[in-house]
Amino acid sequence: MKRMDLRGTSATTDAIRRQLPRAAFDITAAVEAVTPIIDSVIHEGASAIKDCAERFDHVRPDRLKVPADQIRAALDGLDPAVRGALEVSIEHNRAGHTVQLPTTQHATIIPGGTITQRWVPVQRAGVYVPGGLAVYPSSVVMNVVCAQVAGVSSIALASPPQRAFGGLPHPTILAACALLGVDDVWAMGGAQAIAGLAYGFDDEGDVCEPVDVVAGPGNIYVAAAKRVVSAHVGIDAEAGTTEIAILADGDAHPAFVAADLISQAEHDPAAASVLITDSEPLADAVEAEIQRLAPLTAHTERIMTALSGPQSGIVLVDDVDAGLRVVDAYAPEHLEVQTENAAEVALRVRNAGAIFVGPYTPVPLGDYVAGSNHVLPTGGTARYAAGLNVGQYLRSQQVVEYSRDALEALTDDLNTLACAEDLPAHGAAALIRREEGGRND
Repeated sequence: MKRMDLRGTSATTDAIRRQLPRAAFDITAAVEAVTPIIDSVIHEGASAIKDCAERFDHVRPDRLKVPADQIRAALDGLDPAVRGALEVSIEHNRAGHTVQLPTTQHATIIPGGTITQRWVPVQRAGVYVPGGLAVYPSSVVMNVVCAQVAGVSSIALASPPQRAFGGLPHPTILAACALLGVDDVWAMGGAQAIAGLAYGFDDEGDVCEPVDVVAGPGNIYVAAAKRVVSAHVGIDAEAGTTEIAILADGDAHPAFVAADLISQAEHDPAAASVLITDSEPLADAVEAEIQRLAPLTAHTERIMTALSGPQSGIVLVDDVDAGLRVVDAYAPEHLEVQTENAAEVALRVRNAGAIFVGPYTPVPLGDYVAGSNHVLPTGGTARYAAGLNVGQYLRSQQVVEYSRDALEALTDDLNTLACAEDLPAHGAAALIRREEGGRND
């Protein structure tokens, strides 16, 4: 891994940000590539989605909607150990997401005048679960449980058709859908799936109604498609390649740190793994552990490509305080804090998608069973964005109710402001109730 030495410097946040390793994520070209695909889905519907499946997934599904009996069969054929682990993940995620639910609040502005702040779920959500280098039933859990806890009544799920499974999504994906009670499942992937969810289509009587929100991870083309359809539906985020930063001091366990950097690099050759430390001996020991542990994995080449890429590296700092400045400048998707007094240090972090505290809280815990959501902001967007949560499926509504006397008490102020803005009809809407309100008494 390449090294960056920031010791003895007092660079600004912007200067630090410019120097830090980061995966390139230029979505502009991808937007140009997916726009014709989205247009074809809008105008041609299911046939365009099937054409794209044949082109990109090398299989043409006979029908895009997955039959209910195939979903049940996938669950029947699921390894019992995998089923048990998924059930644990579902249970923990329900608990973790339930505490995110906001509560209805009431405010009495003046006697007889109230504002109620309530939260209403969207009617229909679309969830995308990618194919690619791995199988992601955990993404089914993260996205669907979050929507269900929010109170979404209708959920459609799309996952790419697999040539090896006769044009159906991977059976483990289907089994996870069965465990969650999702039967509106579609064999479609990529930008065409995002468009299909956003705009809806009819596949010879199988109707996919358009959704209100599209959520779920994917590659750069999925992210680009979300950007294009975001003028029409809500989206969770434009996720880029995954990343981890580990803030560690000299007391951190080198093998733990190395294993966690490796675990994130396993996702993708472009995945980012960054160690931030004030201990050069720890940096040396971690690199030695990587050389020992990486060859023992199933995806050594992918891991070593990621760890040696420009998006990964080791950042040397003067102390933990300096390390925290680097963390906030980098704003990682995942941050592990493996320092003395890790819980106190974690409370000082401002910018991170999710924070994993102490030596026994590795990021993969959050990927599966911690109860947190693993759909998190990437590419430095954790400075202003949050991970997937129930709020993405909720809308706040203000319910305003004033009595006759309460309106009367504010009519003069209302009219004064309306006239000051040269909108006298606004004031007249209140004045007419003063003048003629008695007729309804």
